[in-house]
Amino acid sequence: MNSQILSVSQINTQIKSLVETTFLNVSVEGEISNLTKHSSGHIYFSIKDETSSIRCVMFKGNTINLRFELTSGQKVIIYGGLSVYVPRGEYQIICKNIEPSGEGALSLAYEQLKIKLQAKGYFDTDRKKKIPLFPKKIALITSSTGAALQDMLRVAQNRWNLTQIVAINTLVQGEGAKFDIVKNIQYIDSFFGTKDAFDVIVIGRGGGSREDLWAFNEEILADSIFAAKTPIVSAVGHEIDFLISDFVADLRAPTPSACMEMILPDKQEWLLRLDEIKASYDGMLENLLQIKEQKIISLAEDFKHVSVEAKLKRDTDSIYELKNYLNKAFENLLYIKSSSLSSLDINPSMEYFLLGKTREIEDLKMGLEAKNPKNFIQSGYAQVIKEGKIISLKNLQKNDEIELVDTDTQLKVRVLDKIKLGEEYE
Repeated sequence: MNSQILSVSQINTQIKSLVETTFLNVSVEGEISNLTKHSSGHIYFSIKDETSSIRCVMFKGNTINLRFELTSGQKVIIYGGLSVYVPRGEYQIICKNIEPSGEGALSLAYEQLKIKLQAKGYFDTDRKKKIPLFPKKIALITSSTGAALQDMLRVAQNRWNLTQIVAINTLVQGEGAKFDIVKNIQYIDSFFGTKDAFDVIVIGRGGGSREDLWAFNEEILADSIFAAKTPIVSAVGHEIDFLISDFVADLRAPTPSACMEMILPDKQEWLLRLDEIKASYDGMLENLLQIKEQKIISLAEDFKHVSVEAKLKRDTDSIYELKNYLNKAFENLLYIKSSSLSSLDINPSMEYFLLGKTREIEDLKMGLEAKNPKNFIQSGYAQVIKEGKIISLKNLQKNDEIELVDTDTQLKVRVLDKIKLGEEYE
């Protein structure tokens, strides 16, 4: 036998050369088993079917292209090449890319991340922050050259032009987009609690393919949205697009334009509401004034019944009524007594006695009337009074102070001289 004798290393080296040149690029479909994710970043596993298996490795440099999470039992398609490990004579597939079998990698990655974040509570409604009714300052994290920015600014100006809008130019597509969006969210959120704080952060862009919008499906972005203290609105793509950022954000808007309509009040609507409030206030005030006016009128009427004037009138009326009652009672009493006297049976001797006494009374009255001083002074005469007593003129002396009194006049005078009729005295 003339065949060349080779060492183990030589045969393995030849096999390596043959295998690696023959199977430089292969696509293999199978089920993942024995999955190990090394701390170095490399991934080791086997791919198998019903009857056999092949060892596989995906080095850290290629894992960057992996869009979904590898799990044991998962059916996948591997793209790579065969490689032989000469020291042990083992071969394996060096994986350059892996896709899920039967569905796209992005779809699977989306569903995997959605399940993961939901389990962590990122989508819970009780942790979502409320959007202020009248935001004073809004940050727009979007591309400065995109149509979405102009649409948002136009709607904001027409809807509520009292809000300060700050646009932060941001990458929204491509491999570095997720890092740029996260960086700008963290920058805007750093103002939280200060006088320069923003009321709302809007992350947004217009429509595009799943690949174009993929930055908004990244876990790093979901973590940043969840950690932010400032309320965040996700306004990405069209109404039919649902992204991870939509579920994590405090509010999801179907489009960038719709976002501004959702977070900004409508000035026309509020002007109408203010008119209605004013009309309602005026009506309530007028009604209140009418009620108070009626109350004041009622109190004034009540006061009339308890005022001093009202009490005095009531007392006066009461006295007048009592006086009339007393007069009537006295008249009735006199009438009764008169009737009683007229009914008395007086004998002639008593009647004669009473008649005599009546005449005596009349005589006394006439004598008293004759001595009434007023009768003496009615014809030009006056009484002379000194020290409160009537005095005769002959008893007066020079310089005496006396009073002269007639029926309607009283004079104080002094005696200048005393003259006796027929004689003259000094």
